[in-house]
Amino acid sequence: MPDVVLLSLGDGPGHVGDGPGHVGDSSRGDHSDRDHSGGDSPRGDGPRDGASGRDGCCASQATYRVPVLTCVDALRDGGARVDVVMACSDAEIDTAVKTVEAGGARLVVAAATDGQLRAVVRRLVRRYVPPPSKRSAPLPADRTVLDLPPLAVLPLVPAVPDLVPRLGLPQQPASVAAATLGGRERRLDLLRNDAGSVTLHGCMLGGFDAAGRPAPWRGRVEVDGAVLTNGEDPVIGCSICNAGASDVDGLPLVVDARPDDGVLDVAVALPVVRRRLLREASVRFEVRRARGRAVSVTPRDEELHLVDDGVAGVLTRKRAWWMERAAWAAYVM
Repeated sequence: MPDVVLLSLGDGPGHVGDGPGHVGDSSRGDHSDRDHSGGDSPRGDGPRDGASGRDGCCASQATYRVPVLTCVDALRDGGARVDVVMACSDAEIDTAVKTVEAGGARLVVAAATDGQLRAVVRRLVRRYVPPPSKRSAPLPADRTVLDLPPLAVLPLVPAVPDLVPRLGLPQQPASVAAATLGGRERRLDLLRNDAGSVTLHGCMLGGFDAAGRPAPWRGRVEVDGAVLTNGEDPVIGCSICNAGASDVDGLPLVVDARPDDGVLDVAVALPVVRRRLLREASVRFEVRRARGRAVSVTPRDEELHLVDDGVAGVLTRKRAWWMERAAWAAYVM
């Protein structure tokens, strides 16, 4: 049995990671919130001596990037037995993490984007949600999912998931290996939503016009019952943030969301036209902010574009996100 499972996401049938999705269309079932890799296939020379390779549909094309190989070497030098896995589908992610779920191995996820990391955490969440018949399991009042096993994030440099520096996680393969072997973890919040997916970093709702300017849209946004906009006013951007800051076209929205405080941060930006007698009308932007446990967005327009953890999608009906405090964890130095 391995001490560490190092999981990369590859291309193939049913590939996972980043890509477009149609969020909110119930006719699409589970596929409405599926992540797709967008062509980010690991590159390298294959697992070296001392590491086994356990691959699924993409085994024949399985190659590993230099950061993966370097991390494997560092883990092996630290005395760990390493399983290197290439997963091309949700089912293969599930298979890869079974050893981790059993408590026999630690998990390292090689990722270039927040969306790829989210693809793995999303599958873990689905496996750690107690079924209704077992809801007697000890859960805090603000949680619907059991504690997820900790994981390390290995950036596939030069691409680095935005969340990694935001959380202060190690970025170099040797440091990632050291953090994994050291076993020190930091519990972090995540957001679940009623499409069956998760958000680790944040979601921005709103699109742009042909000139690259934010395109106004209308929708109702509520945070713990407090209405930020009732759907009558035009909105140029709505940010739901779990970590860090956000802006739309340089206008600050969420200022400083903390990933471990048990609340989500939401901000909406609305243009306000000021008309004055004998003077040209002027436009200023009003930003309304709120913090809480849950947020819902109900679009009034036929389609509302969004980017959730770097994954583009379209919202066509009401969507709710809610906080899962300290549900996941990352290995830290």
